[in-house]
Amino acid sequence: MEKTNKSLKEWNAIIEALGQGKQSILIRKYPTNVPGFLLFPSVSYVLKKNCLENFKVEYQPFVNENALPNKKEDKTEIKYYAKVEKVVEKSSTQLSRLNKLHIWNKDHIKNYFGNKKGFVWILRVYKIANPYMAEINRGRTYAHLKNEIDLSNAKAVLDEKEFSEVLKVI
Repeated sequence: MEKTNKSLKEWNAIIEALGQGKQSILIRKYPTNVPGFLLFPSVSYVLKKNCLENFKVEYQPFVNENALPNKKEDKTEIKYYAKVEKVVEKSSTQLSRLNKLHIWNKDHIKNYFGNKKGFVWILRVYKIANPYMAEINRGRTYAHLKNEIDLSNAKAVLDEKEFSEVLKVI
């Protein structure tokens, strides 16, 4: 983990939840084989009507506060790197049991997946020593930045004990 320019676009509030240890997973309809990526903040979710209702009540102020990324002109601040430790397929019932590992409310997870299985991306998140202002990049989910970001002094958000507790729940 020295340098990378690979990034995953994700809504800024979720990135901040990951970066502050409030969330340890991403739940998707698809798996990933990408071993790690920078977390590139996006704003698309905040444009949806009543988006705050999709989050647990206790996290709604946090989500509101972190809805938008730090931007300067055409550049967006990147502060975190995520290493994919494991991807696990779970039934809709099993997904609802992971409630304490994310900030979404149960109804949102249920509506998003219905009775279908989902993929839980277990992430080890690192705070980058020197946040980077990146130009907006194209790409729907994954994208490459023009420059690689140095990860050599990145620090894990959760310590070993905290992260092993996440793994036990899953």
